[in-house]
Amino acid sequence: MAMASKGYFQQLKAGAHIHLMGICGTAMGSLAGLLVDRGFKVTGSDQNVYPPMSTQLKDLGIEIMEGYKKENLQPRPDFVVVGNVISKHYEEAAALLETDIPFTSLPVMIGQAIIEDRHSLVVAGTHGKTTTTSMATWLAECCGFEPGYLIGGIPNNFKKSYRLPQKDLFVIEGDEYDTAFFDKVPKFNHYRPRTVIFTSCEFDHADIYDSIDDIRKAFSHLMEIIPKDGLLVYYAEEDEVSSLAKKYTGKKIGYGISRGDIRARDIRVEPGKATYFKLEGDVPETWKDVEFCLPLFGDYNLLNALSTLAVAIHYDWPLGRCKEALETFLSVKRRQELLGEPGGIKVIEDFAHHPTAVKKTIQGVRRQFPDGRLFAVFEPRSATSRRKVFQKAYEEAFLQADYTLIAKPYDQSKIPEEERFSTDALISSLKAHNKEALGADSVEEIIESIRKEAQSGDTVLIMSNGGFDGIYVKLLSVLDV
Repeated sequence: MAMASKGYFQQLKAGAHIHLMGICGTAMGSLAGLLVDRGFKVTGSDQNVYPPMSTQLKDLGIEIMEGYKKENLQPRPDFVVVGNVISKHYEEAAALLETDIPFTSLPVMIGQAIIEDRHSLVVAGTHGKTTTTSMATWLAECCGFEPGYLIGGIPNNFKKSYRLPQKDLFVIEGDEYDTAFFDKVPKFNHYRPRTVIFTSCEFDHADIYDSIDDIRKAFSHLMEIIPKDGLLVYYAEEDEVSSLAKKYTGKKIGYGISRGDIRARDIRVEPGKATYFKLEGDVPETWKDVEFCLPLFGDYNLLNALSTLAVAIHYDWPLGRCKEALETFLSVKRRQELLGEPGGIKVIEDFAHHPTAVKKTIQGVRRQFPDGRLFAVFEPRSATSRRKVFQKAYEEAFLQADYTLIAKPYDQSKIPEEERFSTDALISSLKAHNKEALGADSVEEIIESIRKEAQSGDTVLIMSNGGFDGIYVKLLSVLDV
């Protein structure tokens, strides 16, 4: 076993071979791109290969080996980065541990080799990290800071999920999920945070956290590692977040729609166009009468914008450029992404999987497209959504839709039967509320139901944090006849 020592990466020369285990994860795929841009030869392995990350890796010319086999370490790489999806019992990981090949985790490598001593802006929280990170990066870009970034998705303003820093700023999505099988701490512990946006705190990741208390401990430690001369921007309308924010003794800015140091006022929504708002609270006078235009919908996207503007105001970023940045923000792939409108039926893809995110996404799409019926399609795929811990919460979330279609949960074989999420129970509960609902054993069954029921003017919202058996292309093809 040869876990890399601090500074080992700096000894590698351009052209060295770096192998990434679990390369198709959004963060790992981004690291792969950063390493290619640094001049390294990159290979990787994974067992879940699907767009958009697989497309990005293919465009980079990176070879992806399917499955975690010991043969993936031949020819012998100079360095290995182990993703947090990897168990030490996997054949490839076991083979690595028997060699003297130096290895580390993604977060350690990002902190030591990419962020280094730069100003690190970390976006953390249960929800909203990817969109907020993308938005903060775009504001910084429009203000001339040429930030490096690593985002858990592909921002449409940049077309790829990563970039090496050109100057002093690096913006990164700070996940609370653990680092690696040999380093069981949140990823953000290694990201050297100087400025933190803290969006939310709810129970999630039931495969590694036992309770909300464990989640609190993780975020509490984040509050402790922000330097005293740093900045914490936090969601002031959530009690869990506000309570944890008290642990940080440096500069703090709370934001919210109706509560916080920086708040939104005069909010108006033009369906299909944009959300408009002004600021109030502890903001410069020159900012107070400016109407901002955000081409996104839903209160959660408005909150994302408030958090990034709070950072901009604190660091005195130019108002005009910030206003222009919000107006031209194109969001992120798989976040309320309109895939097409075959037969007048809007088909939207979103990454939502936590019940709070599902509920808010449905509400946001309703606001964006108020006419017609809303079909909500969901794949229980995340570690938490496949467990019954949120069984009741999903019922409340899907009551917002006109027609709900729930897929059979992704592989529950390793979850004790009494702890498993039940599609049948959810469907029964929704029907008891006089809601149309269907539990489906296959994507084809979902598609056929939509084909029969959906009409021009309706909206189909598909939510999954995985590939969902290619439902997106299949549905568009069936409806486009």
